[in-house]
Amino acid sequence: MESSAIYRDRSLSFESLFKVSKPIIATLHLQPLPGSAFYGGEPLSRILEVALKEVSFYLDAGIDGVIVENHGDVPFVKENAIGGETIAAMSVVASKVREVTRTRGTAMGINVLANAGQIAVSVAKAAGADFVRVNEWVNGYVANEGFVEGKAGEILRHRSRIFANDIKIFADVHVKHGSHSIVADRSLRELSKDATFFCADVLIATGSRTGDPPTAEELQGIRVDDAPVVIGSGLRLDNLEEILTLADGAIVASYFKEEGVWQNPVAKSRVVAFMREVRRKFRGEK
Repeated sequence: MESSAIYRDRSLSFESLFKVSKPIIATLHLQPLPGSAFYGGEPLSRILEVALKEVSFYLDAGIDGVIVENHGDVPFVKENAIGGETIAAMSVVASKVREVTRTRGTAMGINVLANAGQIAVSVAKAAGADFVRVNEWVNGYVANEGFVEGKAGEILRHRSRIFANDIKIFADVHVKHGSHSIVADRSLRELSKDATFFCADVLIATGSRTGDPPTAEELQGIRVDDAPVVIGSGLRLDNLEEILTLADGAIVASYFKEEGVWQNPVAKSRVVAFMREVRRKFRGEK
């Protein structure tokens, strides 16, 4: 008998997306979009040009997946303050990026900051993306944007309404850039089980800030049920073997930029060297 949507095998779902051991997912940081604090009136074609150039670097280097993210919209606002102009622009850019990733058979995700999970699902549906990243899926914490509440139930109902149940949910546990004192009486294992109980497909472990790696204890602590565990920040060439061994895959952003700084352009040479080591150490390639 076919499994229900609630009790599907998460590990098989993950494998079907990437089809390789230890997939590496690159984050495509978009330039500031219309509606954000530092958008300067540039035509959308210019924003798209930068995005397509960088995604080509990633694909040529053999990246296994890409997340389109509005990181250029810093400082971020909560979901209800994100305007239609930003959503429309991101949908257009993501759709064009998807045309490129589809030709390579590369999985693509969407992350709309900050914690705009419902918008992310909408953009993913419009663009034909495979998954979304949601930074606070359940419970709540105090972030740079103020109190951020997990809205898993609302997001999944929205996903169902727009017939997008094929879009997978990658959910952070102990998300960076915030205080978790509100849930300090609950163990990391319990917080992880909260996320899987509310139907997250993949769990993400991060450090405290952008570019900080998770600890071994964090990676081991969030592994519950059958949910794959992905590193969400801080993976570098020098710690690759140490911490990727403990995870099922990783999302990489800052390390792939010039000098390892997230605001800088993608450095293709860094991506190539990194992926060469992944293939050698984890996939048995020479």
